Amino acid sequence: MDKAATLELLAFILQSLQLIKRRFKGIESGDDFLYSDEGLDKLDAIAMRLQSIGEALKNLDKRERVFLLKVAEKKYWSQIIRTREILTHHYIDIDADTIYMICDEKLDELTEKILQLHKLAKSLEL
Repeated sequence: MDKAATLELLAFILQSLQLIKRRFKGIESGDDFLYSDEGLDKLDAIAMRLQSIGEALKNLDKRERVFLLKVAEKKYWSQIIRTREILTHHYIDIDADTIYMICDEKLDELTEKILQLHKLAKSLEL
């Protein structure tokens, strides 16, 4: 395990989650993303960070398959990585309500799992 690279990816994910949460403030529904330039800017910025999180997790999964499984099952991580694929390859089809749901319902759980992974990676002896 490349501890430094793993910690760097996890720190990037945590930073991205904080940025998403900050940008999501004031959004009360998927429609809030669509009715102003500011909302559209937030939607684009959040979608890009979600894409980046998925890419970072995809890289971790390639290098450290067992590591991610220490805090969640493969299906959990696969769903996030698949979301990255949709955001990357089907951007025109992004649904504001789906992005809203991810931000409203999923980010706290993901943050907790990434914090667990970060703590675990820091504790590993190389």
